[in-house]
Amino acid sequence: MNLKFLPTIIVKYLLRSIYFIVVLLFPINKKKVTFASYRSSKLEGNLKYVYQEMASQYPDYQYHFFIKKFKGSIWGRIEYIFHMLKSIYAIATSKYFIIDDYYFPIYVIKPRGGTEIIQLWHAVGAFKKFGLSTVNKSFGPSKDYLRHVKVHSNYSKVYVSGENVVPYYAEAFGMEESKIYPLGVPRTDFFFDFDRVREANEKFYVEYPEMINKKVLLYAPTFRGSSHAPDNFSCPIDIGILRKILGDEYALIIHLHPYMKKKSWIKEEDQNFAFLIDEKYTIEELMVVADILITDYSSIIFDYSLLERPIIFYANDLQAYLQERDFYFEYRNFIPGPLFDETTTLGDWILNEKYDLTKITEFKRSFFDYLDGSSAKRIVDHIHGKDAVKIGQTSPRKSPELISKP
Repeated sequence: MNLKFLPTIIVKYLLRSIYFIVVLLFPINKKKVTFASYRSSKLEGNLKYVYQEMASQYPDYQYHFFIKKFKGSIWGRIEYIFHMLKSIYAIATSKYFIIDDYYFPIYVIKPRGGTEIIQLWHAVGAFKKFGLSTVNKSFGPSKDYLRHVKVHSNYSKVYVSGENVVPYYAEAFGMEESKIYPLGVPRTDFFFDFDRVREANEKFYVEYPEMINKKVLLYAPTFRGSSHAPDNFSCPIDIGILRKILGDEYALIIHLHPYMKKKSWIKEEDQNFAFLIDEKYTIEELMVVADILITDYSSIIFDYSLLERPIIFYANDLQAYLQERDFYFEYRNFIPGPLFDETTTLGDWILNEKYDLTKITEFKRSFFDYLDGSSAKRIVDHIHGKDAVKIGQTSPRKSPELISKP
């Protein structure tokens, strides 16, 4: 046995033993629903939208939450073990246990009959590889680890954006395609909700009045390293050069992945141009105020395509990323926008404003089967056996027409 897996194996059998005892002593509560995530310290994203919809339809249910952001320090790991011990009781006694990412306790037990474990994966579409598609990549699990922990196992249902991505999720989760349902991504309902979009715009421009009448660039890179030990982020874009090229008509807002460290590297002379936005704004709120998205390998491109606004790709480490993680598609042919690896050419392209949104529209239509702002309702109905729509049926595809900036 590889001794480096010994702590994992100890925790595995500890959780499995407690689960076995709970199953013997306690029945399933058919009205108990638990939402769990280690991505954040608050309920957000897909989990929040499904909870709100389910609570409105089933107010008599009992709702529980195990939302705790994982910290990679020694104390953070110890603290998380206790968090997982508590979650075992919830897994054993809930009718529905709903997650949005990797969740270790699920993979080391044999779920009892009557419990449904539902995966609302946090990313939209299929772009960079994840799960079992990354086995033996530096980003992914090793075959040795998988002998002890069957990651992404035991899901009853998985919900995704469209039928085109079902095979990739089946590969990533090692599960049958018949258990993966292309009914939409709950958090994208935000883009079709006029009141929420308006509130997001008002909230942002009240705090940042200096950006009114400016063109807003949103820079949202993907994270580097593993989720447990993210690399220190060094911005590949020279913010000072970009500021000099674009002048006073533009502003740059920067949103880092939830796993990335939030230490600011913006120089003093650039602080009236570039703003590192903290967690008081959701990424959806930032997307609706942005005129242009700049990213590298982030699946945010799927969400942003709903707005049919320009997307620019800035990637100066493509070959390294291919080795670390890779993609489901050939990167250069897949991305719906121009690719840069140097700041000056990036800035010049933005100034020229030669935007072709045809690719964005086609991209959106390829990855969303439903564009109606009702994904959360559709999923909640399906969870409860209400087939309000035929699975795989395509609804009229439209843009969220009410979205506009002040």
